[in-house]
Order: sequence, then structure tokens, then C-alpha cells
Amino acid sequence: MKRKMEISELIFKIVSYVFLIIFAVMCVYPLIYALSAAFSSRGAIDANQVVLWPMIGNSTDGYKFGAMIDAFAYVVIERGNEFWISYSNTLFLCFIGTIWCLVYSILGAYALSKKRLVGRRGFNFFLVFTMWFSAGIVPQFLNYQRTGNIMAAMVGSSYNEIDLKWLIILAMGMNATNLILLRNSFEGVPSEIEEAARIDGATEMQILFKVYIPMSKATIATVALFFGISRWNGYFWAQKVLPQGQSYSWPVQVFIRTFLEEYTDLISPLQDGFVWDESFSTVSAAYAMVVCGVIPILIIYPFIQKYFAKGVNMGGVKE
Repeated sequence: MKRKMEISELIFKIVSYVFLIIFAVMCVYPLIYALSAAFSSRGAIDANQVVLWPMIGNSTDGYKFGAMIDAFAYVVIERGNEFWISYSNTLFLCFIGTIWCLVYSILGAYALSKKRLVGRRGFNFFLVFTMWFSAGIVPQFLNYQRTGNIMAAMVGSSYNEIDLKWLIILAMGMNATNLILLRNSFEGVPSEIEEAARIDGATEMQILFKVYIPMSKATIATVALFFGISRWNGYFWAQKVLPQGQSYSWPVQVFIRTFLEEYTDLISPLQDGFVWDESFSTVSAAYAMVVCGVIPILIIYPFIQKYFAKGVNMGGVKE
């Protein structure tokens, strides 16, 4: 027999659902607006007519319905060479960077999960210590710059002549939180399974790849998602590390930021004498770039989402 809900319980559920709906709309609306603005006319955007749906503005602005794709055509054709090169750079940084981070994070977490590791308490303390205290932006930048100089010296070149995308991959791959999630997940694997594998003659690497990794797939998938999103959205350090002379190495986020600064007034006022392109809105082109930059994450996230809650619970709770 179904239990009848009390008044207080019913009110709580109604308030909770209303709050969740409002919160979901707040999260989704920026994406909807960006997509609508990418397909809207210059006149409609300047007049703040874009709210939910694409707008083509007044007929007097010379903008036809068929020209709504001009912003995307601008991204693909006129700025396509620069935009898609930066897009490929982001794919490279995301894919290679995520693999690199996973490899040494898994190895480090496996070592730290073993009680027989000499100095285990100290290593774990210093790992957590980096989450409490940070050296700051300036020392971190100098550290990255010094790492780049070492990489350049190894190949007999200078800092500005080497491909600094590899510096971003190598020097910015550490994340203490993700390492702790993996360590806790490995600690949750029953020791009896490891002992049985050792009796069967398994080596240390075989135990890692055939026991620990298969039994921690949810946490590894969650950490991979964290690493991948951070690489895909990485903007600040990529802008600071990659010089202007290496614009061919910029990820798409740096390219979009530069485009916003130079051709729109979304970040800073345009320079005196700047003339808008009459054929379409460069603001629409900027939103088109943003939409193109979000699409891969929107495609990948649903496939990994099922591991998210399970992976965080397994790695975040220590039994």
C-alpha cells in the first residue's frame, strides 16, 4: 500500500523540485544563448533582441534569413586556418595530456596505496600539503619557464624556438585531488585478491594492470574526465606560457580570447576607428567559436557520466 505523503514532506518536495529546475535553467541558459547568438543577425544582437531563439533583426539591416550561417562560415572559411589549427592543438593537448596525467597518476597512486612503501606517510602528507598551501602564481610561472629552458637545452635550442605545447603537457599534469581519488580507490581493493595474484606468479605490473585498474575503472574514468575537461578548458597558463610568436601553438581557448579582445566589445572597448563587418556580426562569430569549442565535451560527457558518481564515491570515501 502506497504511503500518503504528509503536508510538510509534500511542501519540501515541491520546493526542492522548483529549486532544481531553476538551477538547471541557470546552467543551461548560457549555452542556449550562445547557440542563439551564433545564428542571429548583427542588428538583433546590438538591439538585445536575442533571448532564447535566434533573431534575424529588422529587414532594413540588409540581413537575410539565409545569411544566419555566415558566422559559422566565417569561423570555418575566413578564419578557418587559424581556428582549426588552434582546435587541433586543443585536441592534442587534451588527448596526450590526459593520457600522460593518467599514466603517472595511476603509477603514483598505486605506490602510495601500499603500506609497505618506505616513507609513505611523508609522501602522503606532502601530497595533501600542496592542496592546503600554494607557492603562488609567480613562482609557478617561473617554475614552468625554467622547465621550458631545460627542455630547450636538451634539444640544443632556445625557449621560444621549441614546441611549448609539450611544456604544457609535461609541467601542468599534476593534480593532488585526482591522485588522492585514485589512491583511495586502490586502497579499497581487497588485499586477498592481490595475494592470490602473487601466489599465481603475477608481477607487480601485472597486478596493477590486471587487478587494480580493472577493479577501479569507475574512478579512473572519472579522473580521466577531470583531466580531460581541465585540458580542454585550459586557458590561463596556456596564454602565459605560449608567446605571441607561437600563435600556431595556441589552444582554441586562447584563440577565442584573443578574437574577443580584438574584434568585439564583449571584454574591452574596441579601438577607435574600428569598423564592424557589415555582412554579419563578429559577436556571432565569437559565439560560433564558443559553440564549436563546447561540442566535443557535450558529446563525450554523457558516455562517462555513468561512472561519475560511482567513481567519486569509491575514490573519495576510505573504508
